[in-house]
Formats: sequence, structure tokens, C-alpha cells
Amino acid sequence: MPGKPKLHYFDGRGRMESIRWLLTAAGIEFDEVFLETREQYEALLKERALLFDQVPMVEMDGMKLVQSRAIMQYIAAKYDLYGKNLKERLLIDMYVGGTTDLLEILIPHAFFSPEDKQKHITIIEQKAKERYFPVYEKILKDHGGKFLVGNQLSWADIQLLEAILMVEEKCACILSDFPGLKEFKQRISEIPTIKAFLQPGSKRKPVSGDKYVATVRTVLQAYYNVKLN
Repeated sequence: MPGKPKLHYFDGRGRMESIRWLLTAAGIEFDEVFLETREQYEALLKERALLFDQVPMVEMDGMKLVQSRAIMQYIAAKYDLYGKNLKERLLIDMYVGGTTDLLEILIPHAFFSPEDKQKHITIIEQKAKERYFPVYEKILKDHGGKFLVGNQLSWADIQLLEAILMVEEKCACILSDFPGLKEFKQRISEIPTIKAFLQPGSKRKPVSGDKYVATVRTVLQAYYNVKLN
């Protein structure tokens, strides 16, 4: 019988956090191997464990899975979080594509200078309020159900909740103009596996800080400063 999935990444959010969310929502326990030194990363490269020389990497079902999107598609399909038919799967892919775009704006925040972080928060708030959240508010209203797609929890719901919570960490009142999303957040947060993930002591990672940034730069030998364009 296969063992628990093993996640290879840094001890922080980054591009692994959405994978953690998805596994947890599915009720799947997992182990983690945290990259802390350049030598660990080079060992994975030497073993040819990283198909494109990148992490995240997930060992699962006898495979070494890379590329975040592919990993999550596999997990969603395996654990019935990917819709009931081709049309529902298409909708899930579209909605996940939107939240992924929003998360890609959020993820590098820790790497900015203090001055740029303040500017970046303004960008996050603007993008969320003007481009992304109005879309999901309308989807929920038009669909008229408890979930974004069909009548059951899907990958799209899980990643939307993750994105909402991450934006709220930067802009606490962001949902004041989005009653549908506010109700969605409260409802999805009460699902038992997700509720447990939101409690202290879970494997959900905190907001990334200086230690995480320093570790990533050391392991990947990325010593440049990230700047806003």
C-alpha cells in the first residue's frame, strides 16, 4: 500500500501551499521534507528527482510529481475534487486559473523591500477588488449554489478560499463590498478538513517572513532583490 505523499519544498507557503490546501481538504495526510541547504537541493538535482530542476516536488503513488498545476490536477482528479463531467472540469480550470493569477501576485510579497511592500499591498487590493473578486461574486450569484461548480466541493472552491484569506491578510476589509464571497468564506471554512487546517498547529504555513526569504535565496542561490516594475 502506498505511503503518505511526501512534499519537498521550503518551510513556507510559496507554490507548495495550494498543494497543501488541496491534500488537506481531501483528508489526505502528508509528510514534508523542508529544503534548508543548497546541498539538499543539489542532491535532488543529482538524483534527477526534479524534471525541470524546480520545486515543488511531490512524491506520490510511486511517482515524483513536479509542476504545481499538474500536481494539483492529479490530486483533484484522484480525490473527486475535479467535477463530475468535462464541462464542470472546464469551469474548475477556468476559475482556478483566475485564483492562480491572483496568488501569483501575492506570492512574491515577502521578497520586496519594505518600501515596495507598501506599494505592493495597494496593487493587491486593486487587483482583487477590480479584476478578480467581482468575477467570483457574480459566479456565486449566478450559480445559486453553495459551491462555484456543481453541487459539491471542488478544487476551485478550495483555491478561492486560500486566495481570499491571503488577500485579507494584507487588506482586512477587502470583502466589505462582496457579501457573496464573505458568506462563501464562512461556509467553506466550516468544512471539517478545512476547519482543522485553519487551526493553530496545522500544516498551514504562516505569512512568509525574513527567515523564509533568506532560506529560499540560499538554497536557490538567488541573491537578487525583487522589485516592483
